Amino acid sequence: LYLTRTRWIYLIPIPNYVYDRLPSSFSRDVESGLSSSDFDLSTNIAAGDSRQGLDPRGKREVQIIMKSRRVGFDEARRIYTEQTFAINNIGADGRPRDPKLVSFS
Repeated sequence: LYLTRTRWIYLIPIPNYVYDRLPSSFSRDVESGLSSSDFDLSTNIAAGDSRQGLDPRGKREVQIIMKSRRVGFDEARRIYTEQTFAINNIGADGRPRDPKLVSFS
């Protein structure tokens, strides 16, 4: 078979992907260190939450911050949130920086 594979290999269907990533879960997020007393995911796990877990892009960014700045999860999450606020033109206090903003209180 090995010697004649060029004759029959094109007949075998090969998928475009080789590895299909399994869906994430809250338990995997806890195992990765993405939980703390202030951001507790154990209640989601105990309740049998069927969602896929935390946002994959956000998880990756938080883990990069944790490794590069050598900070804990809560601090990395705060830094990530402030960076996201800055990108979306929102102040660190949560108020929009748009000069055209009109708010009624």
